[in-house]
Amino acid sequence: METLVLGLGNELAGDDAVGILVARAVRGELDGLADVVESSASGLALIEVLAGHEQAVVVDAIVTGRTPPGTIVEMGLREVGRVVAPSAHQAGLPELAAVAARLGLVFPARTRVLAVEVVDPYTLGAPLSDPVAGAVPELVRRVLRAVRRWEGERPCTTSTPSRT
Repeated sequence: METLVLGLGNELAGDDAVGILVARAVRGELDGLADVVESSASGLALIEVLAGHEQAVVVDAIVTGRTPPGTIVEMGLREVGRVVAPSAHQAGLPELAAVAARLGLVFPARTRVLAVEVVDPYTLGAPLSDPVAGAVPELVRRVLRAVRRWEGERPCTTSTPSRT
């Protein structure tokens, strides 16, 4: 499968579950157009998930304090920026792309990151906050739109028999 939808988070930790929940919501809607993966992994462990795909949509929670909870930030791989991480377990997407290239792995050349500002990604057993729950339908729409747009750009590989 060329396209990956990757929902990141921890479904037991309040708002951090948002990526997982979006992945579950789009799985049935994509009708086989993309691999849909839920993961609580981070850093270099994500190379195994991302490798082999040509494009990816990644959905995750963020805490910046710069935007109101429930705000969706959409960016490409170049816009994500490099992470100065104390260990490989905290490497970001640009670092993963560099490692994959060094290893000769196919890594998504087109990546869309959909990050939603969250209230509480830490409290175990907490439900999604109202602002984050309210952002889920829009996150689902954006994931579906990205995947369907990419699939629409693929060249047709089947031939139509001619009528004679």
